[in-house]
Amino acid sequence: MPDPLIINDKIGRFHKIISVSGDKSISIRWVLLSSLAKGVSNAKNLLLSEDVLAAIRAVKILGIKSKITKKRVKIYGKGIKGYNFKKNITIDAKNSGTLGRLILGLLINTTYPIKIIGDNSLSKRDFRRVTQPLSKFGAQFKLNKSKSLPLTIFGSQKLKSVKYIEKKGSAQCKSSVIFGGMRANGTTIIKAKKSRNHTELLCKYLNLPITVKTKKNHDEIKINKVKTIHPLNYNIPSDISSSAFFIVLTALSNNSELIIKNVNINPSRTGIITILKKMGISIIFKNQKNYKGEKIADIMIKSPKSIKSINCPSKLNSGAIDEFLIIFLVAAKANGISYFKDLAELNQKESPRLKWAKIILTKIGIKTVTTKDSIKIYGNPTLNIKKKILIKNYLKDHRVFMTSVIAALSFGGKWKIHDKDSIKTSFPNFLKIINDLKKNVKKKKYN
Repeated sequence: MPDPLIINDKIGRFHKIISVSGDKSISIRWVLLSSLAKGVSNAKNLLLSEDVLAAIRAVKILGIKSKITKKRVKIYGKGIKGYNFKKNITIDAKNSGTLGRLILGLLINTTYPIKIIGDNSLSKRDFRRVTQPLSKFGAQFKLNKSKSLPLTIFGSQKLKSVKYIEKKGSAQCKSSVIFGGMRANGTTIIKAKKSRNHTELLCKYLNLPITVKTKKNHDEIKINKVKTIHPLNYNIPSDISSSAFFIVLTALSNNSELIIKNVNINPSRTGIITILKKMGISIIFKNQKNYKGEKIADIMIKSPKSIKSINCPSKLNSGAIDEFLIIFLVAAKANGISYFKDLAELNQKESPRLKWAKIILTKIGIKTVTTKDSIKIYGNPTLNIKKKILIKNYLKDHRVFMTSVIAALSFGGKWKIHDKDSIKTSFPNFLKIINDLKKNVKKKKYN
């Protein structure tokens, strides 16, 4: 077990240009779709985190070869019917809910049963939300008593299309059913609460038989059976969820400015930008462009003189669901009381994040009032911590770790943060970028 991370000093003023890792959502989807393509797909800047490497290992078990070098990753697809594997195989999704749930949609026509397992955190998460709609296609599932992993999928060769209403705003559920619809006869129709749409954009770019009609409060998606997927060459943009930690670090620092290069600013992912702008943070998109349906830009952030509180509209939740822990830190330094509601989905993540938000904020001296799906945060613009703070036993949730690091660097105190290896799931070079920023102010190196 690695030593805990010790932080005893705030970060100073910085002016820097940085790049963060490739987008995790797109990276995993690229691996899965490329595994079904006919031919060789290439990716540059693929995120080589544990979650994405687990996806590459998963398709390898299904008979698909890959090659990883410093500059690119290759997937040698064998076509839509190209999976070839032995009986009694097990796929380990590790910590990745995206992998564990999405791959089920691609496996609903398998000849042999396949077992899906995950780590301790993933094994506590609800998989009924995907097995229930996927079972309507004709596949069968055996879950453990708590309706989570490990599970076994029993595929069917007679798949029928389905009609599915997705009410949670879960891109994982929606994408898994889209993948299932690619295998089924007829037209699968999905009425989905708005959530990130990388799967739809990739399918459109690949000219797969998918249509999306955007309504006011939902999207209507139709997908027909797919016969061929062409190879997908992709230069993965930087991840806005990873960028969020540095956006907030800049917002909470004095007289600082940061530019983050080539970030995916897909509108279904920029809830944090909208929320922070409402709180008075200066954020500008520069050098905007479109790439294979995705919007890309450099993000420039300047630290504000003061931060406004917010009564956050629920309609922004789905576009910021992975960023709320770090958004709550901004609310901790705001003038006034901030209120966030309808956040039950936060507790379906790697850890019960709404619970952990209260724990972290309480530890740093911020008053909160929470319910099962809301939090009220009483901001303190002069927040300055001088006590010892210990963070541990958080199911190795990478976002709890990184949020704690940003809190320590922003507010001070003497922090001991356990399980720093948790960042390997999504952002392995997080601490390296922190150290690069601190070189600018000649502070202690973290490792």
